[in-house]
Amino acid sequence: MQLDFKQLISLPIFCGICEEDLPAMLNCLGSFQKNYQKDEIVLLESNEVRNVGIILSGVVHMVKEDSEGYQTLLVTMKEGELFGESFSCGSHLDARVSFFAATSCTVLFLPFYKIIHSCKMSCTFHHRLIENMVRLIGDKNVQLMQKIEVISKKTLREKILAYLRQQAMEQSSKQFTIPLGRLELAEYLCADRSALTRELSYMQKDGLIFYEKSTFEIL
Repeated sequence: MQLDFKQLISLPIFCGICEEDLPAMLNCLGSFQKNYQKDEIVLLESNEVRNVGIILSGVVHMVKEDSEGYQTLLVTMKEGELFGESFSCGSHLDARVSFFAATSCTVLFLPFYKIIHSCKMSCTFHHRLIENMVRLIGDKNVQLMQKIEVISKKTLREKILAYLRQQAMEQSSKQFTIPLGRLELAEYLCADRSALTRELSYMQKDGLIFYEKSTFEIL
């Protein structure tokens, strides 16, 4: 599959790397690309992780499943974001979560070992790539901290408001569109879908929010 190098240099992981250096860099790293259909498993929990995934298009969900089969949505990742980096760079390579294609998506994989170890040619892009990788890992940690902040609230209403305020701040607007459907939002909030729908209706009646489908406004 042919890569769009103009698209690649616009991604955060390749920030500061020249377009003409990309073909040699990706060849040196042993990168490979894969396409996934909606709901297809990208990486299953307990599988060994040796590659960092870079989302070129579509959306990927990080999901944790308990012993009874109940799934909790941890993080939603879109174009330009990474996944699998926390496991591939650790001492234990087994994934502690699963990754699913929330939409049809294309993923570019880079072997983590080759990213952090400069090749014999001492390619100049390696240092920049490592810097970008560390920054993106930091961004992912912030996402997980935001998740903890939301689900640590005591009531479902407080969880909903905390999530909506994060989205409003991220999009710099009181009126915004969330990236999750009702079922996905319920999973993210660790709540029942019916309870979530009911509480959203109550919050709108109480004048706290206005919403239509996935578009919300904090009043």
